[in-house]
Amino acid sequence: MEPQKVNQILPFNSWRFVILMTLALGMAPYFPEPHIWGKVRWIAGGAVGMKLVDWGDFLMHGLPWILLIRLGIIQGRKRFRASAKN
Repeated sequence: MEPQKVNQILPFNSWRFVILMTLALGMAPYFPEPHIWGKVRWIAGGAVGMKLVDWGDFLMHGLPWILLIRLGIIQGRKRFRASAKN
């Protein structure tokens, strides 16, 4: 199957979609600080007082970042394998 068709079927493999999700959902709200950054600091501080809804919120705002890292690894492996063949 052509790469363009795969991106149409699976938007999680599209750079545009993943970057848009990361900017829109992964960083929202932007001020006074990105929400995900506050959650990461809270967890790094021991997650004292975090409830189930806070963990769900962390997953919702963290998923776009996970998809971005995943896509970067996939693309990096493809380039590495292509350069290793030559």
